[in-house]
Amino acid sequence: MVTFIPTPIGNLEDITLRTLRVLQSCKVLLCEDTRVTKKLIALLKEQNLLKDALTYQYFSFHSHNQLVFLQNTPLEFFDQNIAFLCDAGMPCISDPGVELVKFLQQNSIPYDVLGGVSALTLGVAFSGLVQKEFSFLGFPPHKKKEKMEFFSKVLKSLYPLVFYESPHRLLETLEILYTINPYLEVFLGKELSKKYQDIFCGGIQEIYKSFQTKTIKGEWVMVIKPNMSEDTKHLTQEEVYSLDIPPKIKAKILAKMTNKSIKEIYGNLWRETL
Repeated sequence: MVTFIPTPIGNLEDITLRTLRVLQSCKVLLCEDTRVTKKLIALLKEQNLLKDALTYQYFSFHSHNQLVFLQNTPLEFFDQNIAFLCDAGMPCISDPGVELVKFLQQNSIPYDVLGGVSALTLGVAFSGLVQKEFSFLGFPPHKKKEKMEFFSKVLKSLYPLVFYESPHRLLETLEILYTINPYLEVFLGKELSKKYQDIFCGGIQEIYKSFQTKTIKGEWVMVIKPNMSEDTKHLTQEEVYSLDIPPKIKAKILAKMTNKSIKEIYGNLWRETL
């Protein structure tokens, strides 16, 4: 039996009783990162949540080695009680685990998945932007051009969108969202459940401007409500000219509307300010 277990995303008190029970009953741990899992086990023992005498065999199982691991491991290995753990949160949610599930299904090996905390569900609940349906799209592309194309496409969705984002790319992502649609409604959650948890919500224009002066650290979950205003679809060039937004952003919006170059429009805007 293989059990996929959730791990706290920052607060140790989010560990579940079922998770502790599984950890008490198995001796083999498949880990996204054995160092992280060993640290978690040590903390659980320090808090007397696990018996100090428990010992485990730790095996690395992550996106870079999972296929080789499964190819080279005899099926008999899975006859024992095994727990699979990601570094934080739910396995298979922007984390390893999917290939292992498929392997277990194909070989009729029993498995179970326990419920637990996830930045995805926390972000949805915190946001106040999701009534029912939403789309979770993981991390957006890293490169700016690909990210611009990605958001231009997905922001046409009828449903709120949920993303993860890293601290060193967050400001660029906000700029791109602002460029594509300055009327978006946005929620940002930083380090949810952790010591430095913080949340931000409002219009993309307000959020983007405030983050330009912030030191951005930590991991982020973002919820976006597309097409907040029907007026967005019918925004005129004159209305864009009147927006209180940076000239570079204004030039990007006008370039999309007119099919002219950003450089040409930006030059015209700059001359108008002289």
